[in-house]
Amino acid sequence: MPESAARARLWAIAFAVALTIGSLLILRPFISAGLWAAILCFSTWPLFSRLVEALNGRRGLAALIAILALAVIIAVPIVVLGSALVGNIAALGAALKKLSESGPPQLPDWVTHIPILGARLTSQWHELTESSVTRAEHLAKLLPSVGRVAVVSSALVGNGILQILLSLVIAFFFYRDGRALAGALSAGIDRIGGQRGVRLLEVAESSIRAVVYGILGTALLQGVLAAVGFLIAGIPGAILLGFITFVVAVIPAGPFLVAASAAYWAYRQGFTGWAIFVLIWGLIVSALDNVVRPILISRGVATPTLLVLLGVFGGALAFGLVGLFIGPTVLALAYALVQEWISTSSGSFDHPE
Repeated sequence: MPESAARARLWAIAFAVALTIGSLLILRPFISAGLWAAILCFSTWPLFSRLVEALNGRRGLAALIAILALAVIIAVPIVVLGSALVGNIAALGAALKKLSESGPPQLPDWVTHIPILGARLTSQWHELTESSVTRAEHLAKLLPSVGRVAVVSSALVGNGILQILLSLVIAFFFYRDGRALAGALSAGIDRIGGQRGVRLLEVAESSIRAVVYGILGTALLQGVLAAVGFLIAGIPGAILLGFITFVVAVIPAGPFLVAASAAYWAYRQGFTGWAIFVLIWGLIVSALDNVVRPILISRGVATPTLLVLLGVFGGALAFGLVGLFIGPTVLALAYALVQEWISTSSGSFDHPE
């Protein structure tokens, strides 16, 4: 290759790399919104296709109706959550103050007989129980933290609302131009991976829908029902506790642990009947995971609970509020694709005897 041609090729590669980096820097603020828009469109595409048929092929109108429906289902609850979050945290702070003033319950006698730690635990517990001054000191340390949590949570929810609204705008164009995008994607995958690539695309489709409908859908249902139960029982911070239930719903018995904490507060305030109600309600909400999820998941690779949990918290750290949905979906998709690749690779080495 002549030196001039090699130099021109090197400059072309450098230009392509610089252009790619520049494009990524420009698109970086929109990555999370774009990912969530793609997940929404991918998981709801069969419903959208039926809507297009019902509207005689008017894709623009169908896309507008789909976005409005998603706004009602997703954006409105998030806005309600954001507006209630600060007030809920304040209510929880007031409940914490009241509980601190009334003091914790007495420890069981067996705690005293725990080797090494028993006497020390009992002494500190009695100090908290009998000394209102000590409780006030502990409360003074906790309340600033509650305030900081309120500020951080408000910023997180505000950014999440912005990202969700932006994702809906992006999803409109994905819906409207989805046929061309899907054709280009299928052609590219077929050219790169052939039949194996097409198979991986099918696995990706089923896995995304399994996570969105089965895992996230079930968790969202549990969070909403938990919040309803807390509101009925008059538990402070019911919306926030419902949101926490949604986050921990991927953990076995996670919703019940949240309900048990709320029931304990109700019991300490003398509302024994409501405490029992919250416990029973929490058991029902927690058991929904074993009933609803198998119904919503019809296909797709079963994702390990630990991976889903890491996806929820890791996604939140990486993308904010919308990352609660993006994280487990992306990790479940990666896990399904790796599992499919391993199974087909191992199968390729099998030879008939």
